[in-house]
Parts: sequence; structure tokens; C-alpha cells
Amino acid sequence: MADAQIIDGKAFAAGLRERVAGAVAALKADHGVTPGLAVVLVGEDPASQVYVRNKGKQTLEAGMQSFEFKMDETTSQETLLAKVHELNADPRVNGILVQLPLPKQIDEQAVLAAIDPDKDVDGFHVVNVGRLNTGSSDALVPCTPLGCLLLLRDHFGGSLSGKKAIVVGRSNIVGKPMFNLLLQESCTVTVAHSRTADLPGEVGQADIVIAAVGRPEMVKGDWLKPGAVVIDVGINRIDKPEGGTRLVGDVDFASAKAVASAITPVPGGVGPMTIACLLRNTVTAACRQNGIAEPDM
Repeated sequence: MADAQIIDGKAFAAGLRERVAGAVAALKADHGVTPGLAVVLVGEDPASQVYVRNKGKQTLEAGMQSFEFKMDETTSQETLLAKVHELNADPRVNGILVQLPLPKQIDEQAVLAAIDPDKDVDGFHVVNVGRLNTGSSDALVPCTPLGCLLLLRDHFGGSLSGKKAIVVGRSNIVGKPMFNLLLQESCTVTVAHSRTADLPGEVGQADIVIAAVGRPEMVKGDWLKPGAVVIDVGINRIDKPEGGTRLVGDVDFASAKAVASAITPVPGGVGPMTIACLLRNTVTAACRQNGIAEPDM
């Protein structure tokens, strides 16, 4: 069997950002609306700082307003909640994202619950979780699972109906919303995790494998059904034998690409889709808040 087709998330994300920019230009021209995204960063986490910087840059490149708020590591929960309430009330802000993780003195759930669900472009508020769970079209969907779904739709030419899918991982951020999205696409979906009996056997029945378990190269090529499509959400840094480190996914790419029909690489697969989907969600939120029909992105 020939090696798997590589699903180029970087290229797809670039196209999605172009479509978002076109939608933003149309909103400005036709309705006088410029979508605005506010990002709040508490503390000095290096990975979070890079991520927030990239979000700000891509927000501006898409023609949107970017509002960044950097707060000290020692910021109290009360102060952060006051900032969230201020952004909820600001009409220029259509999307609010509080960068996780937060320092230990702050209750993440309390902060996420304080965000206006209609501005919750991360899709983590319990109202949006409930909307997604019940199949409501009003849900703002978490960005990483949404990115996975868009890549799958593109690969399969629009329809996933009737496919058997497995999601390896049951997190609130990826696993559970991914399950609901695939179910809405008329897939038959299994959610597996670290305590699943015969995990290789379960994976081996699936036409679509979503790996989001946070364990480097855990899913092996000989687990896969020949011709399966593999979406690898994992981003793990491991040591190289010769020194230094490299990024790998939750799937053993070398063995999997010999069995799968298509696979996302790490890096360059799902990762670039996350910020692109955040921008897409911000445009969606801006349209809903202003009673404007949502553009096709």
C-alpha cells in the first residue's frame, strides 16, 4: 500500500483565514461592523505568550480589531472577573478568550462561567457545551475540534455520513466536543481512553481515528484499519537521541502513514487550524450579535 496522503492543515488554515478576511471586509462594507477579539493573558507562561502574540497578529491580518490585556501572575480572581465583566459589556468586543492555564489562585471554571456565552469564542462555557450537546445551531464550538471537523469534511468531500469514528481521549477541550460534532455528521462514534479494554482492537474498527490523548506516539500503525483517515491532535515534545527535542503527535507517524489512507502531520496538521477557527468563531459571534446572516466560511 502506498504511503498515506498528508492532510496539510497549514495550507487549509491559510485558506480559511483568507475566507475569514473576505467575510470581515464584507461586514465592514455592507454593515459597518468590524469584529473584535479580546484576549486576556494572566502571568508569564512562555507558550501562552507566543500563542497570544500569534492570535493578535492573525486577528489584525484578517482585518479585525484585536484587544490584548496582560495581567500579572499575582492577579486576583476578583480582578480578572471584573475585566471579563467589562469586556462582556463592551460592544466593540464580539469574542472573549481568557488564555489557559491560569495561575493557581484563580478558579478556571468560575472565569469561564463569567464570559458571556455569545462572546465565548473558545466554546468552553457550559451554555455552549449544552448547545453543542443538544445539536443546537447556536453553539460556539471549541476551536480545535472544529478545525478537525473542517479538515475531515474537506477530505471526504463534505459528507462523513455512515463512517465509523473513534476519538481517543475524553477531555472537555477536544474529546467530548469532537464526539458531538461527529455524531451530528451522522458518524457512528466510539470514545476511547486510557482505561478502554483492547484499545488497539477498538481503533482497528474505525474509518476515522482522532487521537487526542496527550501521550507521545501512543497510537501505532498496526492498530489501524487499512485505509483509515487519521487526525492527530497531539503536540508532545520528546528528546532526540542525538540531543535536543522534537515535536511528535499522539500517533506514531512513521508506522501509521504506511497503513492509513490520509493523516495529519505534527507539526503542520491540526495546530494551525486552531487560531484560524478562533477567527472564524469571532466573525460568527459578531454576525449573531448584530443580527446579520452568517457568511459561508
